[in-house]
Amino acid sequence: MTKYIKVNNINEQDINEVANALKNGKSVVFPTDTVYGIGSNAYDEDACERIYEVKGRPKYKPLVLLIADISMLNELVDKITPVEQKLMDAFWPGSLTIKLKKKKEVLPDIISAGDEYLRARLLADGLMKKIIFKAGVPVVAPSANISGGATGTKIDNIISDFDGKVDYILDSGDIESDITSTIVEVEDEKVIIIREGKITKNEIAKIASLK
Repeated sequence: MTKYIKVNNINEQDINEVANALKNGKSVVFPTDTVYGIGSNAYDEDACERIYEVKGRPKYKPLVLLIADISMLNELVDKITPVEQKLMDAFWPGSLTIKLKKKKEVLPDIISAGDEYLRARLLADGLMKKIIFKAGVPVVAPSANISGGATGTKIDNIISDFDGKVDYILDSGDIESDITSTIVEVEDEKVIIIREGKITKNEIAKIASLK
């Protein structure tokens, strides 16, 4: 059974409840600074498997991680290159997802679809940043839609897709924009844009060389 919480009426008890739920592998649909996401504890392999199943997401597609502070990232990656650091300094917290070499045997392989990388972004200030900080774990968070469907912006569509299939839905109403985060990776000190979203190619080019 799905529990609904209206974001405009959320209180500290609710926030603690959802944070504990995420930490314990429950699935939560929530608004972010881009679109609605569907997430759970990134350290919990069963929880991550459930996200794939609920979305109908192919296993060859990796999951984006949301973090609340840099200390979370330091537990997940071996090193950050100078160009990656420049991108973080310029665009974090915010709508840039960066593909980074992950530490071995820290995260379940299912998150990265079997490769050696993770895809992470630092959330802008807001409700989910606070909840993830309280949970104390990074959260996998693909868009809250059935795979192949419209990006998760309309709350009625989200309820139709996920009622009874997730543990919590945090209802913030419709989100106006369907623009997701930009995804990049750094190769040979140059930036490759995997998916252009809220952060534009021109904005990135002002910070680092593009490949």
